Amino acid sequence: MIIVTTNDLPGYKIDAVFGEVMGLTVRSRHVGAQFTASFRALGGGELPEMTKALYESRQEVVARMVTEAHAKGANAIVATRFDTSEMGGTWTEVCAYGTAVYAIPLAEGQPGATGQSIYLAANPQAQ
Repeated sequence: MIIVTTNDLPGYKIDAVFGEVMGLTVRSRHVGAQFTASFRALGGGELPEMTKALYESRQEVVARMVTEAHAKGANAIVATRFDTSEMGGTWTEVCAYGTAVYAIPLAEGQPGATGQSIYLAANPQAQ
């Protein structure tokens, strides 16, 4: 699955648009990690416990978005965005969303073809 933040895919023709897809998670903070992070915050700097939780959340929402895109028949997601917010002071919402599309790599000689698209058009099993 190709996932990009751009509105188009250089070297590809978007052949079908399946609409918005998203992944969402709401996480509560682990009491022990929150206590440790609060203690570390006194000295300043990165809070590795919170960084790890947000990284894991981001990976989870991308996986859910990809699952939804696959279910619609897409092979790419364009215009991907992420959003986070705090809910109730102890919960964090992480959302990923974008537009599910079916993209066809452009072959050699087609306007806009790139090295990557030429290779993929000639070797569909590599996709």
